[in-house]
Amino acid sequence: MNRRSFIAGAATASVATISMANTLPMEIPKKEKRYQNGQSPWPICLDTATIRPAKGLEKKVEIAIAAGYDAIEPWDSDLAEYEKSGGDLKKLGAKIKEAGLFVPSMIGLWGCIPQNEEEFQKSLPATKNRMRMASEIGCTYVQAIPNQVGENYDVAFVASCYRRLLEIGITEYNVIPALVFVKMFPLKTMGQATAVALDANHPKAKIIPDVYHMYISEGGFEGLRLLNGDIFAIFQFNDAPKGMEIADMEDKHRVFPGDGILPLPQILKDLKTTGFNGCISLELYNPEYHSMDLLEVAKTGLQKTLKVIKEAGV
Repeated sequence: MNRRSFIAGAATASVATISMANTLPMEIPKKEKRYQNGQSPWPICLDTATIRPAKGLEKKVEIAIAAGYDAIEPWDSDLAEYEKSGGDLKKLGAKIKEAGLFVPSMIGLWGCIPQNEEEFQKSLPATKNRMRMASEIGCTYVQAIPNQVGENYDVAFVASCYRRLLEIGITEYNVIPALVFVKMFPLKTMGQATAVALDANHPKAKIIPDVYHMYISEGGFEGLRLLNGDIFAIFQFNDAPKGMEIADMEDKHRVFPGDGILPLPQILKDLKTTGFNGCISLELYNPEYHSMDLLEVAKTGLQKTLKVIKEAGV
């Protein structure tokens, strides 16, 4: 083959290669996983506080299954009572999984971040026992409750405690402590919780927003879209009642999503833009709901949550 023939052949081959490349199928984007028969981009979880009067953890699990939830979020008192009555948390976790549900987190590590190092060390046995229970039932996360950090808390110390809780939870129990914020506690706002999580300087640091406490702490919702969804472990969901002053609102006043005054569709739109793909967890403490049929309460809560998601168009 002479040089001219080689060049001509190479040119023809190049054109053919380009033509083939242009006809190859484009990489198909991964399809987003959806839940609730495609109605939600997030799994919907039932916080057991919503049906607190139900007798025993197994009953609460049965209600979550019957109502059609994707997950259930128990409290430490649920798990402790279940063990005290002879129950095996590992076996219950397996039953929950067999039923098609999962347990994203447990509430919570009470008093896990106190005001000083001495109290922190004293708190560790109870904290570790709660982590153990969360691990045995199959939780991914366990809520770190800052109820004893003290007024005018030292952010550096709180962040140090939280980092150590992360190390203990992950290495010893395979659970990830996630920091909550509550208006009634010294650590009140999403901004304050985020600051602690960042200063903990740990790759698994997480926070758990609650729309109710975002509102009544007056931290607001605009900061949500500024965060990456990886920082959220789960997202607590409810609504604030109509006709009340914000200063008078307590946990017991939460209402079903969509029945109150919060801009929930916009909040969910903003949450979607963060890339968050964890659980939306319905958390209500309303005594009026507790006096009703608890299965109907769970069903109504799920239906109203899905209605808001539909309104959000996510």
